[in-house]
Amino acid sequence: MTETETNAYDVVVLGAGPVGENVADRTRAAGLTTAVVESELVGGECSYWACMPSKALLRPVIARADARRVPGLRQSVQGPLDASAVLAHRDYYTSNWKDDGQVGWLDSIGADLHRGHGRLTGPRTVTVTGPDGGERVLTARHAVAVCTGSRAALPGLPGLDAVKPWTSREATSSPTVPGRLIVIGGGVVATEMATVWQALGSQVTLLVRGKGLLPRMEPFAGELIAEALKEAGADVRTGTSVESVTRENGTVVAVTGTGERIEADEILFATGRAPRTDDIGLESIGLDPGSWLPVDDSLRVSGHDWLYAVGDVNHRALLTHQGKYQARIAGAAIAARATGETLLAEPWGAHAATADHTAVPQVVFTDPEAAAVGLSLAEAEEAGHRVRAVDVDLSTVSGAGLYADGYQGRARMVVDIEDEILRGVTFVGPGVGELIHSATIAVAGQVPVSRLWHAVPSYPTISEVWLRLLEAYRDA
Repeated sequence: MTETETNAYDVVVLGAGPVGENVADRTRAAGLTTAVVESELVGGECSYWACMPSKALLRPVIARADARRVPGLRQSVQGPLDASAVLAHRDYYTSNWKDDGQVGWLDSIGADLHRGHGRLTGPRTVTVTGPDGGERVLTARHAVAVCTGSRAALPGLPGLDAVKPWTSREATSSPTVPGRLIVIGGGVVATEMATVWQALGSQVTLLVRGKGLLPRMEPFAGELIAEALKEAGADVRTGTSVESVTRENGTVVAVTGTGERIEADEILFATGRAPRTDDIGLESIGLDPGSWLPVDDSLRVSGHDWLYAVGDVNHRALLTHQGKYQARIAGAAIAARATGETLLAEPWGAHAATADHTAVPQVVFTDPEAAAVGLSLAEAEEAGHRVRAVDVDLSTVSGAGLYADGYQGRARMVVDIEDEILRGVTFVGPGVGELIHSATIAVAGQVPVSRLWHAVPSYPTISEVWLRLLEAYRDA
């Protein structure tokens, strides 16, 4: 029997997705020895089954849609997309599901990679079971950071496993285009994947239990995207539940709450996420396996001064860019505590992930795009803020008209009328994803409305919507 090997580090990072990589980058930059444990591919969900492949699939779809709105160009792009070329483009951006490049990056910063399944086996201790079954014990002098992310959550429908449904992973990595696709859900994954596969040639049926799409954004965002999906040929049904799913002779059959049978070649469930904490040894330190891990603003787990939970696992903001932000904060906090530096944990301090509460940006890469940061009107009112929402039709902005014939879109600014700062901003329309960072700066920086008047938008750009929003607020 082989003796178990033990290695000591300053920091052990469980999970080598973008979040774990950023924690390791910050702790290594601070001079702390760091081990990273990964059971799949270095680079994680985002690199191989989420952000990168989905946006690689969506980019040709959006580019064609934009081109069709430009005089002199639209006649040249009326044909179908080259599905094989689009899928090959996707494969390129996933490095064909090989992680050599990202492994090389970890090596370049001096972090040690341990491949295998890592489990906590006590305070500051992670036991890694390697691909060959051998075990290695890693101990952490200062911190263990859990960065294991989340997975797709499937509903408890009888016999669902036998149907072999798609989750976000299959939807972003499928090597072929299904003839018919049922999509269950109304969130970001559901709307983006419905957009992709409809454009690539699938007949998409989108079934939404709730009243509309993108329920966490302003209502008009989901409304405009639903209209566009219908115009593209998708069948969008809201207020529709799925009671059972079977696969008969290769065909998927979904039965709705009204008893209607809908047939397809594949079915995608995009109905939420669950933390990847069910088999990482939480029970060994008194925590519940499979649970989200609550943290303070330095990303430290409540009741454990050596344990950090960063990214999706803490359930603060399930977005790659927000997880990477948390990782930078957590890495700096770990280093400060390890070296005895003063912790700057006040709001907006170097060791506090304050933006998680008030300034989380998100872009939905559908056609039209939807982008938002901060609170929606309903969220701001529910939080007790005295606010006023001002709306602008984006088609009235000169830059939007130049961007596309028949431009359709909308912008909303939620203003705190006591503090005269922005609580939230939402844009919907072609190309608006590139506008959201200006809104993020305004919200995170708590820039007064009076100062925003001096931020002059270039003419003629879609950014001129900022001037129109300020005028609407002034004139309200």
